[in-house]
Formats: sequence, C-alpha cells, structure tokens
Amino acid sequence: MRLHPLNSNIQKPERFTWPFCYEPHPLCLLACEEVKHEIERIAPQEGKMFGVLVVEAEVSLGFLAAYSGLLEGRNDWEYFVPPVFDAQQPDGYFKQKEREISALNQHSANGNQTLNRQMSQELQLWLFRQYRMLNAKGEERDLVDIWRDYHQNPKIQKKFPLPPGGTGDCCAPKLLQYAYQHHLKPVCMAEFWWGPSPQSDIRHHGEFYPACRGKCKPVLTWMLQGLDVDPDPEHSGFLHQGIEIVYEDEHLAAVYKPAGMLSVPGKADEYSVATWAQERWQGAMLPHRLDLLTSGIMLVAKTPEVYRQLQSQFAARTIKKKYLAVVEGEVKEDHGIIDLPLSSDPLNRPRQIVDHENGKRAISEYRVMERGMRDGRPITVLALYPHTGRTHQLRMHCAHQEGLGCPIMGDELYGHKADRLYLQAETIAFVHPVSQKRMRFFCPSDKKIW
Repeated sequence: MRLHPLNSNIQKPERFTWPFCYEPHPLCLLACEEVKHEIERIAPQEGKMFGVLVVEAEVSLGFLAAYSGLLEGRNDWEYFVPPVFDAQQPDGYFKQKEREISALNQHSANGNQTLNRQMSQELQLWLFRQYRMLNAKGEERDLVDIWRDYHQNPKIQKKFPLPPGGTGDCCAPKLLQYAYQHHLKPVCMAEFWWGPSPQSDIRHHGEFYPACRGKCKPVLTWMLQGLDVDPDPEHSGFLHQGIEIVYEDEHLAAVYKPAGMLSVPGKADEYSVATWAQERWQGAMLPHRLDLLTSGIMLVAKTPEVYRQLQSQFAARTIKKKYLAVVEGEVKEDHGIIDLPLSSDPLNRPRQIVDHENGKRAISEYRVMERGMRDGRPITVLALYPHTGRTHQLRMHCAHQEGLGCPIMGDELYGHKADRLYLQAETIAFVHPVSQKRMRFFCPSDKKIW
C-alpha cells in the first residue's frame, strides 16, 4: 500500500473536489507539505506536476501521492502510486514493438513510411486498450472507449481518433485508479507544480493547478461517476449586471462589459453582451469580443452594414485599443514590445502556448503607468496596446518568461487567483462607419480597475 497517514482534526469536505476549478482543501495542503519533503529528497532536475488524493480508509484518513508521467525517467518510486499500466518494462510488448518500429525507421529512409506510421498507430491503440480505468461505481472501461464516447463531435474524432500521448499518466487518473483498486474512498484532491517552468507553457513553482483538460477531462468525467462531486463553477451561472451604455446613435453603440460576462453565448447558450444587445436593438451584432474575465469597452453594430465596416476596420488593424493591467512584480523597462508567437491546443482550450515553430505571430506594446506595492509585494500598472488580436495574447505576453514574466493579477490560467482578473479594455478609437468621424470612447470612471 502506498497510503500515507494523515493525522489531523480538520473536518473533511462534504463533496469531492471538482478537479478543473478548485481551492485546495486544508487537508490537501497538509498532505502536500509532506509530499514536498519527499520531492526535495529526490531532487528532480525538471519541473513536474505532483498531486495528492486524501482518502478514507475505514475510520481514518490518509493520502496518496503521484506525479505526472515519469519522474527522473522512472515510474517506480515507492512513495508514489504506480502507473495505471507500466509500459516501461524493457522486455514488455510495448518496448519490444517500439524498438522494432524504430529499427524499421532507421533502415527505411526511402522505404514504406506509411507502413511504419500504421504500425505506430496500431501500437498506440494497443497501449491505450491496456489502460482499464475504474470509476466509483466499480465499472471499468479502456481509454479508447472513454475517449470516443466523450468526443462525439465528428471533427474531433476525425482529427484525434486516439487520445493524446500520455493520457492516463497524469496525477489525477493515477490517484483515483489506485484508490478504487484498494477500496479507498476519495475525499479531496489537489495538484501542484514543482520546479522550473516548461518553455512553451507557464507554470509557477509551488502553485496549485487544475487537472489538464486535453488529456484528463474525458478520463476524469468517467472516473468521477459515482462520487458526490462539487458542481462545475463554469456551469453554475453568473449574476450578470453592470452593463452600461457609454454612447449610442442610430448606427452603433459603445457599452461597458463587466468581468464575468460572456461577449457571445457559449455552448450552454448563457446570457451574454450579444444577448443583452439583441434584446434592446433588433439585429444588433458584436464586431469583436472580450474574454469572459476581462472588463471594458465594447462596440455594438446596429445594422449589418455597420457591422461589416467595423469588422473591416478590425481586420485592417485601424481600430486602436488600449488596455489597463495590474501585473505581479516589477516591470523594469518603462516601455517595450513583446513579440511571441502563440498557438492553442484544441483539446485543452482555452490555454495558449508559446510556439516558435507553428504559432501565429503576436505583438504587444506596453508602457509602465505606475509601480507600487500591494499586500507587501511589488506590482506594476501597465498600459497595453495589442498590435495583433490573438487569444489571450496580453495575458500570455505578460506572464510568460520570454515576455514580461509578470502575470496579470487574478489570472488563474497563467498566474494566481485574486478577487478578479485585473485586465480592462480601457479605450477604443475608430472611424465611425457613417459619419466618418474619428471617435474615441473610455470606460466609465467608476469602473476603473486602478
């Protein structure tokens, strides 16, 4: 048994952790401190995600620990739970076939690459069939069936017929699988990053993170069945209020969008700025969007022609926007340009990564407005000017180590949680499609984030 004692009078939670958005329970925090001592003993050279699962064994509590993938090239560290399936055995079927395919690749540079690719796909299919995942009901399914059942969209199925490599080897599936196999009742769970950040993504040493969506969302959706789990906050709804009309004429309007409100309806057809606008002006359309957690000024077109002309201005980059952001840490240079290409993982939305090979060019300009302190830590107030319009561009450019290395306050995806995301679209300037006058609108003064 890889069960470690957890001696505490802390009351356990009423429901199990929703792994994709959570605050670590105090029991998890206690367990994580124990795990960190073991990590320091091993002293891994690369950054790694670690996880804990607090469980109930008869009348006492304990915890299990895990790491994602391999740790220092091994998957057999005694302190941590074992993999769901061990594909690393040198004489096992997977490694033997892997060596066979590698040898064929080396000796058939001009040979049948299609056959080699087919053999690799068949081996990957075989491997995923070996991962027989349990859920709290005692039911069992392999990763291939779980993946195909979760992704009903034909486009996803065609592009990704099999799960991504490494699926099933993240912390959460390993922890739950071990608990179910040994009849331990899951109580709460948390994952944290330890070590240097990877180059493409953003991870902060010692910080807690949700389970990954690309690999783990389908698997955990299956494995959590039978548990009483916290509700998904993304589907629990927001109290939408605070939209304000800043300017209006017969052709268009400028409005203030509060943080926490969608620009357009999502999959669940949630209330949005677009919904609100269409209730007031029949046929109204939004020529641009703001992220859910970003507040600020937006334009609404009241006619199709105005909509098309505003979209053309956005495409030509003649519409100028200024954002205000409060970032963690001190930005040294008063002014600068960040030029980092970005791309997204369609199976791990909405996260973006820096991708120097295949990413789209993204350019942001910044100016320091103020430097100060908050809660004893340095902060910097920035004016941000996006020269391109990539998803999460400003958030990534601020947070990534090749950018400013200073995440925006409250950015849970790329930084740390706060009472809100301190990013606001402060001003927008454009040419009125009908009057041809240059116009500029500002956020209401009582809505400023700083």
